Amino acid sequence: MTDESAVDITIDLDHAPEERPASSPRSVPWLVATGVTVLAAALGLTLTLRSGSAPACAAAAPPTGNATHSGKATFYDSKGAGGNCSNPAAPANRLYVALGPSEYSAAAACGGFLDVTGPKGTVRVLIMDQCPECAPGHLDLSREAFARIADPVQGLVPVTYRAVVNPPLPGPLTFRMKEGASQWWFALRVGNHGNPLRSVEVRQGDSGAWQSATRQDYNYWLIDAGAGPGPFSIRVSDVYGNRATVGGIRLAPGQVQNSVVRMYGRGAVAATPRASTSVRPPGSRPAVTPTPARRPVEVAKASAPTTGTPTTQPAGANARWCAG
Repeated sequence: MTDESAVDITIDLDHAPEERPASSPRSVPWLVATGVTVLAAALGLTLTLRSGSAPACAAAAPPTGNATHSGKATFYDSKGAGGNCSNPAAPANRLYVALGPSEYSAAAACGGFLDVTGPKGTVRVLIMDQCPECAPGHLDLSREAFARIADPVQGLVPVTYRAVVNPPLPGPLTFRMKEGASQWWFALRVGNHGNPLRSVEVRQGDSGAWQSATRQDYNYWLIDAGAGPGPFSIRVSDVYGNRATVGGIRLAPGQVQNSVVRMYGRGAVAATPRASTSVRPPGSRPAVTPTPARRPVEVAKASAPTTGTPTTQPAGANARWCAG
């Protein structure tokens, strides 16, 4: 079997043309349950909480650590769009993947990488999208990525996959304030972080208390009441404990701001870009942007068997998702 996992990722994912399709939220079917079913579910939840099981935050999380998972793969085409992770565009090498809701985990997977192995070999893909109809273990690859691991005529193939821990970085961290951001409504996207992120913290200037931003399912980090007029210091932490701090990030909505700080490895030092005075008057907070709609999955019909459900992450894995 040919191993094609050594993908040269040298592009900056935040500097492609910023063209994304208009949002059109997908409808989600609801499960209609009888009163008995609802009561049983409530009792089951109570028993789970009393039994000391894993907390709810561990129920849905991206693949991390050294665990190898088994599942199946199909393919689709984003038509150049950057997916639910709000990337400006698909990566230039067009090697990307969409995950089902549990593994996408409300954008917690965004920006990470997977090594996916199929009948023909292995490919490394960027996690940039959500596949609403995909069950755990179902990877929806780009057409180009699928062709690296299987004959596209098959349409559906069994695969194994695992997270890439500390992958080579495409460049230093980048930051993009969302359109409409102001001193009264803070919204930031972080790029080039390599591993999935655990937290983003913000403070005005280079002193004072840190404020925690909240991740949205379209991969922006929000502080609903704002964080001041800037410039800001941004502290970024990933699920493996890597942390980087960048100073001087301006309040410049719609602009990608480059730093010289890498999330880990060479260049992991503080930077101080030029400050800005961009503000917005109170009372005009913009509406929150919904998750970008993802085009329907485009796959060939096939009857290839799967290899079962994904394995669970071993207890020794060191990724952390719960706060605290």
